[in-house]
Amino acid sequence: MDQLEIPLQQIAVTDTFWLTYQRLVKDVVIPYQWRALNDDVAGAEPSHAIANFRIAAGQQEGEFYGMVFQDSDVAKWLEAVAYLLAKTADAQLEKTADEVIELIGKVQQPDGYLNTYFTVKAPQDRWSNLAECHELYCAGHLIEAGVAYAQTTGKTRLLAIVCKLADHIATVFGPGENQLKGYPGHPEIELALMRLYEATGNRRYLALTAYFVDQRGAEPHFYDIEYQKRGETSYWNTYGPAWMVKDKAYSQAHLPVALQETAIGHAVRFVYLYAGVAHLARLSQDQEKRKVCQRLWDNMTQKQMYVTGAIGSQSSGEAFSCDYDLPNDTAYTETCASIGLMMFANRMLQMEADSRYADVMERALYNTVLAGMALDGKHFFYVNPLEVHPKSIPFNHIYDHVKPVRQRWFGCACCPPNISRLLASLGHYIYTHRSEGIDINLYIGSEVETEIGGKRLRLKQSGNYPWHEKITLEVDCEESLSATLRLRLPDWCAEPEVSLNGEKLDIAGLQQNGYLRLNRCWQSGDSLDLLLPMPVTRVKGNPLLRHVAGKVAIQRGPLVYCLEQADNGTELHNLQLPAEATFRTLAGTGLLSGKTLLQTEGQRRESGLAASQPLYSFNAGPASFTPQTLTFVPYFSWANRGEGEMRVWIDEA
Repeated sequence: MDQLEIPLQQIAVTDTFWLTYQRLVKDVVIPYQWRALNDDVAGAEPSHAIANFRIAAGQQEGEFYGMVFQDSDVAKWLEAVAYLLAKTADAQLEKTADEVIELIGKVQQPDGYLNTYFTVKAPQDRWSNLAECHELYCAGHLIEAGVAYAQTTGKTRLLAIVCKLADHIATVFGPGENQLKGYPGHPEIELALMRLYEATGNRRYLALTAYFVDQRGAEPHFYDIEYQKRGETSYWNTYGPAWMVKDKAYSQAHLPVALQETAIGHAVRFVYLYAGVAHLARLSQDQEKRKVCQRLWDNMTQKQMYVTGAIGSQSSGEAFSCDYDLPNDTAYTETCASIGLMMFANRMLQMEADSRYADVMERALYNTVLAGMALDGKHFFYVNPLEVHPKSIPFNHIYDHVKPVRQRWFGCACCPPNISRLLASLGHYIYTHRSEGIDINLYIGSEVETEIGGKRLRLKQSGNYPWHEKITLEVDCEESLSATLRLRLPDWCAEPEVSLNGEKLDIAGLQQNGYLRLNRCWQSGDSLDLLLPMPVTRVKGNPLLRHVAGKVAIQRGPLVYCLEQADNGTELHNLQLPAEATFRTLAGTGLLSGKTLLQTEGQRRESGLAASQPLYSFNAGPASFTPQTLTFVPYFSWANRGEGEMRVWIDEA
C-alpha cells in the first residue's frame, strides 16, 4: 500500500518557534506528566494511572482509582515518548518507557484482553457496556502507542502486545453467531486499527475497522441490546439514568454512518470516528465513505467551527449544538477536539490534496491546540472559550467548565498527553508523501528526506513563519529528478507570490485545489521563495452567527488575536474598534518575547459613573467615548500573565 506518512526519523523540525515547543515537551511536559501519572505533582488532581497497572499486574495492593478510561493517559504518554525518541536518543526515557511496556504486558490476560479497570474492578463485566465504558477507546490508544513505538525505536514488544489485543477484539466482535454485534461508544479504535493495518499489512484489522464503521447505528440498536442484557444498569448518570445509552447522537450512533448529514454529538468522538472513516475510505477505495467524510467535514467547518479552529460549542455532552450556534463565553471547545480535528484533516489530505483541509488544520494548530498548554509546559486548558469574564465565573454555573487560568492537571486528563503526542509528531502534519512527489501542507522550518521513484529527494524549508511572510524551499537530489511539489496557498492570503531560482512565476495556471502544483525536473540547488503577505485582517462572521453580530475578529497570517485585561484594562466589552483604524506590529516582551503583537487606536465607552446609575435608562443620550490604544496578543498566548478578562471578538464602531 502507498505510505503517505513520512517516518519522523526522516523529518527534522528546525523552526525556532516549534523547536521551543518540542523541547518543552521533551524536557518539561513529558517528565511532568510522568510525575502526574505517578501522583507526584503537589496540588494536582491524582491520576493513579500507573498504580492501576501495577495493581492489575499483581505488583501492588489497592483498588482501581480514576476514570474508566484512565489507561489511555498512559498510552498517550507512551506514544508521545515514541515520537520524541524518533529524533533524539534518551537512554533513561527509553528505559522508563520499556519498563512501562513490560508492566502493560504483565496486565494482559491470556486471551489478549487488556484493561486495568475491568481487570481490577469489574472482571465480570468485560465487553458488557460498550456505550459507556471505553474499553475499545483505551484499546485504540494503546494500539496507537504500539505502532508508534515500533516505528520510531524498532522495538516490537508493545506492538506484539497490541496485536494480541486486536486479535482478541476481532474474535469478540463480528457477524459470527457467537460474536458481539457492537461498536465503541467513544470512537478511537477505528483510526488505531487503520494504523495497525498500515504497520502490519494484516487485513484482519482493516476488516474489523470496516465492521465497526458499518455496524454503527444499525437497528436493532446494539446499545439497547446490551443495556437490556446487563439489567438496565448504567455507568454515567450525569444527565439522568442511562443518558449515554439513550442519546445515541451523542456517540454518532443515531444513524448509520452512510446516512449522517451533520456534525453532531460529542466533538472529540466525532472527529476521532471520521478520522478513522477517512483512513478506511482511502485504503479500501470506498467512494461512498469518502463522500460521507466530505459532507460532514463541510458541515462541521462551514457551519459549526469557531474562528480559532475550535469545535464543540456546548458543555452539555462536550458537544456540537446546531448550525451557526457558536457562543463565545460558554464555548466548550475542548483542546482534544481540535487535535482530533487535525487528525481528521490530515487523513482527508492523504485522500486528496485540497487546501481546505490543510487550512483548517493550520487554524486549529496555531490557535486552539497551542492555547491548550501554557508557555511553561506545566499548566493546561481543557476548554478554550473565546471570551472570559473571571468575576462572573464563580457565581454563574453556566461557566462551571470555564477556567480563567490553566490548570496543573485534571481528573479527566485526556488533553495534556494529547497535546504532547501532537507536538512530538508534528512532522507528520507538515508533509504528505505521494508517489509523484511531496505536498507541503504547513510552513514550518524543517528538513525532510524521502524517495520519489526510487531517487532521493531532500527539501529544506526555512523562514520565520507565522511571524514573517517569506518561506524558502531548497531542493537537494541525487540527479535530475522528475517530481511534483505542491505548495499550499493559505486561504487567508489574497496575493501569494512564488519565485523559482529568482524568477517570479505566473502561478495563475498552476493552482489546483488551493495548492500550487509544480511538476518539473528538479536539480540540486533549486530554490523556491514563497511570499505570503500578512496584512492585519478583520474577520466578520456569517450573518447567521448571532453571537458576533456587529463585531470583528483580528487575524494576521494564521494567527487569531485577542484582547487581554493585562494590556487593555477591565470591561473589555466597552472597547470599540473604529472602522478606519489601522494596525501596527509590535515586538512582544517578557513572557511574550519573540511573538508579534498588534496595536491600533480604538475607543472605550465611558463607565466611570455607571455603578451609581440606574440599571436601565430611558431616553438616554448617546454614549460617551474616550480614545484608547488597543493591544492584541495571539490567542494561543492568552492567560500566561495572570488571571484577567479576554475576548476575541470586538465591537466595530
